[in-house]
Amino acid sequence: MDALKNMQADTWMKVNGAAMPLKAPVVPVTVAKGDGVGPEIMDAVLFLLQEAGARLELEPISVGESVYRQGITSGITPEAWASLRRTGIFLKAPITTPQGGGYKSLNVTIRKTLGLFANVRPCRTYHPFVEAPNPGIDLVIVRENEEDTYAGIEHRQTAEVTQCLKLISAPGTAKILKYAFEYARANGRKKVTCLTKDNIMKITDGLFHRMFDAMAKDYPEIETEHRIIDIGAALIARRPDRFDVVVCPNLYGDIVSDIAAEQAGSVGLAGSMNIGEHCAMFEAVHGSAPDIAGQDKANPSGLLQAAILMLQHIGQGQPAALLQNAWLKTLEDGVLTADMQPRIGGGEPVGTKAFARAVATRLGQQPDALRPAAPAKHAMPATWNLSTAPKPVKRLAGVDVFLDWDEHQRHPGILGARVEAAAKGTAFGLKMITNRGVKVYPEGHRETFCTDHWRCRFTPGAGGTVTHRDITALLNELAAAGFDFVKTEHLYTFDGDPGYSLGQGE
Repeated sequence: MDALKNMQADTWMKVNGAAMPLKAPVVPVTVAKGDGVGPEIMDAVLFLLQEAGARLELEPISVGESVYRQGITSGITPEAWASLRRTGIFLKAPITTPQGGGYKSLNVTIRKTLGLFANVRPCRTYHPFVEAPNPGIDLVIVRENEEDTYAGIEHRQTAEVTQCLKLISAPGTAKILKYAFEYARANGRKKVTCLTKDNIMKITDGLFHRMFDAMAKDYPEIETEHRIIDIGAALIARRPDRFDVVVCPNLYGDIVSDIAAEQAGSVGLAGSMNIGEHCAMFEAVHGSAPDIAGQDKANPSGLLQAAILMLQHIGQGQPAALLQNAWLKTLEDGVLTADMQPRIGGGEPVGTKAFARAVATRLGQQPDALRPAAPAKHAMPATWNLSTAPKPVKRLAGVDVFLDWDEHQRHPGILGARVEAAAKGTAFGLKMITNRGVKVYPEGHRETFCTDHWRCRFTPGAGGTVTHRDITALLNELAAAGFDFVKTEHLYTFDGDPGYSLGQGE
């Protein structure tokens, strides 16, 4: 079943025993077998691609654990990068990231390096042939893939406090929202739901929500709604039939797509595509499952669904439909791996290889009860038509200085008096001090628990203006007073509106 060596340009399509030469052009594809169960399920999928007549020229690469162990912390070699840039199409099995620090997530590295901004995860149930808590699911989650906390910009700033930066950009948001709406329009989807937490993160998630509302006006035929992520996730778990296309920032998308997949029956059934303007990556949603590696137990369905998405993306809809319908027929016939419950008629579960052979023998057949495959249309607008509005007027309005301070039983009053004394004579006055976002000076509350990490907000006097040199002078005075400042954030207004969260009393 090692199809990697055998799939060549003269592949033929087999339908009901008759061989039909395909006229579609051969497409180069980079393939990685991955770690854990990856090699087993990839061999099964490549076998099925060959049997269905996919016109592919495969380029194998090694990524993941074996590459990490060579001391390459990214998990990918320069030769593998060259292959990805050459083909622009990547079919990847799950990989294992070694435990411990010093290793970067390969998935995140590939997505960000190649600009794969959209992670698209279709989620559908196959009830009653595969048991599902919610049998009526048919939704698509479009997840932003490059930004948010997944940028992985983290720091330890004091003995007690760490941080992770949440980055949401207007261009990145415009791209993912445009893709979600175009995907919905191309595939006849009726509704797009946006999920954020902008009741708390008013600037970052607020930007995502505002741009969603603005872009929705260009798609009047599509129903739109916005929900706060917590109730949105709860509804996906409880009432997924209320959703059609869901678009959200990176972290939320990662979470709700797994919720939806589990509600549909199993994460093992879900495939995903990662779309960029120049490259695309296709992978199963699940991980490498090293505990069952090499035991012929793994379900290849998730990777197969990813491969079907790949065929649709490269314009080979005929073999994609053949595979999808054969796979659906296999489920209807009760040929299931151990993770898919229950088995119709109480039959024993089959292994990875037997499941792949069962799908292959049904090529050319149609499902009887489940909806036959209909090729999905993959939206990819040539241009994003980002706003050409003039840039807002940006003005420096102050600075937040973060201190590592662990003296005098962490008494905010003592810290405040010392900081005010240090800043005396500079262009700034101390506006307030917060600890983990809670105001503690002036007029704090003694019940507030404080760590060793303090934010000191400095602003100029009424009507005053400040410069970067004024900030440098302030930092010099704080350093001279013995303070350890670990981070600064400049405070700006944009067309007069604050570009920063306000504290109490501001």
